[in-house]
Amino acid sequence: MATTHQKHPRLEERAKAGPHLIKHEHVGINGRLAVWITSVVGTMWCAYAFAILAFVSLPEAIRGGTATLISWVAQTFLQLVLLSVIMVGQKVAAAAADKQALQTYQDAEALLQIQDELHRLIKVNTELTEEVHSILTKNAGQMPTT
Repeated sequence: MATTHQKHPRLEERAKAGPHLIKHEHVGINGRLAVWITSVVGTMWCAYAFAILAFVSLPEAIRGGTATLISWVAQTFLQLVLLSVIMVGQKVAAAAADKQALQTYQDAEALLQIQDELHRLIKVNTELTEEVHSILTKNAGQMPTT
């Protein structure tokens, strides 16, 4: 007796939707503005601009003494310049994670297709086995006994 394989309904939904991509998110005007600002500030060019801006105030910080110089490093340089550098690093890491997630999605999709093919082959095998048994059963009654 052959059993039929039923695909889970979620598989059809997932096949239609494809992989989830952040760029397809609906975020509204504030979300788009935040993404735009983040993408501008999160560049090495912005880090260079912030570094130049920070270095403009460096001579005054040096003249102010040790406390002023330490304050300049902590509050101006580190916060202003490293903010952009950290954002660039996060964008690179996020892009790598997105690539890995897409590859995982594609691997899972391939495995599901292999599984479907396996179910189809099992069904064919079961049907052929039943047919062979049926033929052997018919022929067993027709074979001469000695």
